Amino acid sequence: MCTLRPFTCKDLFRFNKVNFDPLTENYGISFYLQYLVNWPEYCTVAESPSGQIMGYILGKSEGQGEDWHGHVTTLTVSSQFRRLGIAHTLMNELEKISENQKCYFVDLFVRVSNSVAINMYKNFGYSIYRQILEYYAGGSAPHSPPDEDAFDMRKALSRDPQGKTLVAKKKVIKTTELFSN
Repeated sequence: MCTLRPFTCKDLFRFNKVNFDPLTENYGISFYLQYLVNWPEYCTVAESPSGQIMGYILGKSEGQGEDWHGHVTTLTVSSQFRRLGIAHTLMNELEKISENQKCYFVDLFVRVSNSVAINMYKNFGYSIYRQILEYYAGGSAPHSPPDEDAFDMRKALSRDPQGKTLVAKKKVIKTTELFSN
């Protein structure tokens, strides 16, 4: 059992255990604060009855016209609370907020090597829209992993009943093409 509540600034000092996962992207405090200031309705924590953070989701709404959409920036659940439906609960909350914002779809980016997450998102109704080459930077230090591609996954919302926003013009793009028309 968990309770959903808004992500707050205080949570930045309590969520480290949730981020101890090699596939969880970690950001600087200013990044999290930007989301809390600009899109607070898209920042949600799942909390246990004892007050422990079980997981969280951060997102935003962006785009114009039929590209107006909700975006999942990060979703993570602590390893001890996985397979309890918490990720699904958090995703449902973000989708509900996106519906209220009159978005056409929700999208997210996931590493092509993260088959567990890809399958989870498919089970939630998402499909692979396109592949983004070298989206995740590997690092410049010796023995750093190479850059990695991402899948852009999407789920149409009620404003797009025919799923038009799920049909990509190009199935593979470069990162530089991501925000170009």
